[in-house]
Amino acid sequence: MMRRLGVSALGLQNGPHRVTVDKDLRVPAADGVTLLADRYAPADVERAPTVLVRSPYGRRGPFGLMCGQAFASQGFQAVVQSVRGGFGSGGVFEALDEREDGLATIAWLKEQPWFGGTFAMHGPSYLGYVQWAVAAEAGPELKALSMQVTASTFRDAVNVGGTFALESALIWVDLTARMKHSLSGITTGIMSPRRARRAALSGRPLAELDRLATGAQQRFFQELLVNGPDTPFWDKRDFSPTVSQVRAPVNMTGGWYDIFLPWQLKDYAALRAAGHRPYLTIGPWFHADQRMMRGSVGESVRWFRAHLLDDPSELREQPVRLFVTGAGEWHEFPDWPVPGMREQRWHLQPGRALAPDEPPGPDPAVNPPDTYRYDPEHPTPFLGGPTLLGDSRPSIDQARLERRRDVLTYTSAILDEDLEIIGPVLADLRVRSNREHTDFVVRLCDVSPDGESRNLCEGMRRLVPGTPEPDEDGVRRVAVELWPAGHRFHRGHRVRVQVASGAYPRVARNPGTGEPIGTATAMLTADQEVFHSPAHPSAIILPIMG
Repeated sequence: MMRRLGVSALGLQNGPHRVTVDKDLRVPAADGVTLLADRYAPADVERAPTVLVRSPYGRRGPFGLMCGQAFASQGFQAVVQSVRGGFGSGGVFEALDEREDGLATIAWLKEQPWFGGTFAMHGPSYLGYVQWAVAAEAGPELKALSMQVTASTFRDAVNVGGTFALESALIWVDLTARMKHSLSGITTGIMSPRRARRAALSGRPLAELDRLATGAQQRFFQELLVNGPDTPFWDKRDFSPTVSQVRAPVNMTGGWYDIFLPWQLKDYAALRAAGHRPYLTIGPWFHADQRMMRGSVGESVRWFRAHLLDDPSELREQPVRLFVTGAGEWHEFPDWPVPGMREQRWHLQPGRALAPDEPPGPDPAVNPPDTYRYDPEHPTPFLGGPTLLGDSRPSIDQARLERRRDVLTYTSAILDEDLEIIGPVLADLRVRSNREHTDFVVRLCDVSPDGESRNLCEGMRRLVPGTPEPDEDGVRRVAVELWPAGHRFHRGHRVRVQVASGAYPRVARNPGTGEPIGTATAMLTADQEVFHSPAHPSAIILPIMG
């Protein structure tokens, strides 16, 4: 009764089945380490299909209710396991190294007398990543995957456009360092973002920030600082090459403000290219959004009924369901990118304007580049956008940011009709800098009639010598992939593009020296030029509907 009340308190729906729990089942890993798991089972169903959940965040308390009790009350067995090094499981936690333990757990599962011959996997974030770690090798007994706000690799999410995702990395190492008991997720979810932000704003070198946040040096954080996206460190932690080999049907849930969305959509594309038909839902959510977490359980139940109980009656007809911000509406489509979308270039213009028209003639006196100076000692801040924890309002008024001298804004004329975009967003900039090492940040905003400018999506790109190569005038063509978007700009609103060179502490500041990011102390200002002439046009490419 208490577990059922707990499920209701979390905003979830109890099923009709009474649930029994076997705690602290011992699961042998390949190297002899013992991993602990709890099994939730419907008391009146013999050898029901199993939902496997592997977590670094514990298996009791609210988490056990959401991933164990809720599924079992709906007629499934649920095995909720603590990964290596946490909550009683043996060994030392090795972040993102989950393949071998996952496969050992699946082998153990198949040998249990209560195993009914089929299983699925469920979970958000790290709990989704562990699904990708084993999905291609799990065997024919794996009948379904349901994953939220995750991807098959975190390589590029840690190194966004070549930058370093400082705040998310700090929050996560603090979170995992302090997870000691079933309720610790509640306190760490509140305090970890505060500790990370305080450490990031200390001005100390990056290599010292984990100690400032957590009280001790964290090996995984130190490894991230010295292993960029192209180093062997990531090879055994990157499961994107195996996505196309996965045969089990996949249900994906993401958020427009989730830190992993671009790479989740790459996984979707890989499955589609392999001939599969995954389901995809994207809502107006950030990474740890409780609205998404609650809804994903019901979504997973429907998915598992379809693929483990042969009951597809509750599946929607169209596989892609998207929430269009601005409109406040859900729409369904047969695929992503959605049919009917066309790319349209909106060019940066003189006078800080933005329009689909080509920029005007070549007269340098009429159309000189816009300029600003980026100072890493006083980095351009991050004000709303994709976040890991702690910010329930990821889209907010950008007025304070847009008043800064190190931020350029380009704004369209007032729209005389609604403009809807759904799909990938890309910036194509022509820039020049007095630093070979520098960053560019591009952000798309919706400006309402009262002047409020709300961020929709953004992207970053770190430049290094020769990449991209400058032309004879020293101008470099820089492609910046922004987060995808689904949004309606209403008639009377305006479209705005921000260009800057920092988003701190979301990403680490670029010192301008090329020194290793962990130990860099010298900081050089960067004088930036953004061009918008026929010879050097800059644009944002919008996915227009209609």
